[in-house]
Amino acid sequence: MDNQIEKLDDHYIVCGYGRIGRILTQYLIQKYINVVVIEKDPAHAVQLDGDGVLYLIGEAVDENMLIRAGIRQASGIVAGLETDDENIQLVQLARQLNPDFFIVARASRDAFKKPLEDAGAHKVISPYDIGARRMAHAILRPTVIKFLETAFNDESTEFQFEEIRVRQGAKLANVSLMDSGIRQEMNLIVIAIQDKNGDMMFNPKADTQFVVGDTIVVMGSAKSIKQLEILMQG
Repeated sequence: MDNQIEKLDDHYIVCGYGRIGRILTQYLIQKYINVVVIEKDPAHAVQLDGDGVLYLIGEAVDENMLIRAGIRQASGIVAGLETDDENIQLVQLARQLNPDFFIVARASRDAFKKPLEDAGAHKVISPYDIGARRMAHAILRPTVIKFLETAFNDESTEFQFEEIRVRQGAKLANVSLMDSGIRQEMNLIVIAIQDKNGDMMFNPKADTQFVVGDTIVVMGSAKSIKQLEILMQG
């Protein structure tokens, strides 16, 4: 297991293999993303083996364990441990070991969102808050929710949302939306463009150019999205 993990690069580390951690891991693997799980409970080993997941048994807040999981080569980490205090400690340690990668943390209560952000988490998620808001939107905006559920359904090939980064040397770099052929030739809709500073432009104008470092949010068929990814790879 350690030998396989050492060969990984740009993978994600998921800390905690409870109900949420398991669903998240399986989703990432379905998207062909390499994942290493750190789980402290040895009883989960049978389930991890059955799921075909690379994993380590031990404490995620241990520096040596994170290094074994390849934190210095990883793209990001998910702090989904049992308590908020453990997640704060994990975020702080992860930020020290790899200052450049993406950190997502779970918070059980709103009071811990800011401490997790202050510790270095880029995104803090509260599953209970999200669940409650989702139920409220299902009542208030049922048609919108149905549309989003269809768009994010992995089994649907009709259309989906995706984000694509404009990389150095991309064929469409410095090309305007109007001249790119994205709408006419690929039948893709550009929902928004986020620049490298994090500023978001919704419903960009036809003369907006794609700049290296931009992240484009598009909607369309999986085949067309793949075509656009190739044009943006460089």
